[in-house]
Amino acid sequence: MSVMITLEMPIKSEKLEEYLGIMKQALVDTRNYKGCESVETYVEKEKSVVCLVERWNSVEDQKAYMAWRMETGLLEALGPYLDGELVNRFFDIHADV
Repeated sequence: MSVMITLEMPIKSEKLEEYLGIMKQALVDTRNYKGCESVETYVEKEKSVVCLVERWNSVEDQKAYMAWRMETGLLEALGPYLDGELVNRFFDIHADV
C-alpha cells in the first residue's frame, strides 16, 4: 500500500535559492529510486521552509532510500543550509474516504 510522506525543512533564508538548486539535482535521483512514485516540492518563502510531499510504494522503500542518502553524504552536506529541525511525517493513504 502506498504511503505519503512529508518532510519540512527550515532553510537559512540567505541560502534558500542555492539550496533549491541542490535539491533540484538531488531529486532526479530520488524520483528514480526504487519505490518512489512521486515527489513534489513546495516552498514557503516568507518563512524559508521547503516541504517535500513524497509518495512511496511502502515505508520500507522510503527508509531504504533515506539510508542510501545517508551513505552518499547528501544529508550531511545539506546540514549547513538548515535553520532548525526537520519535521518528517508518514501518512497512510485513504483514497476511499
